[in-house]
Amino acid sequence: MYEYKVIQIREGLIGGKMSADKVEDLLNKYAADGWRVKAITSADVKGRVGPGGVEGLLVTFERPRG
Repeated sequence: MYEYKVIQIREGLIGGKMSADKVEDLLNKYAADGWRVKAITSADVKGRVGPGGVEGLLVTFERPRG
């Protein structure tokens, strides 16, 4: 059995402009808690204010349950 976590990554969530280094740091943080990346998808992610979205990523993590 596995459990899953999906997070949205957009510029505002990682402190400014999205860069490979910042995404890598975030992925390593989740890996330290036992999560592994199952999928990364480019998506329009809803922003905090107003209609529409901003370009971002949806990252799906997986780890054994328990």
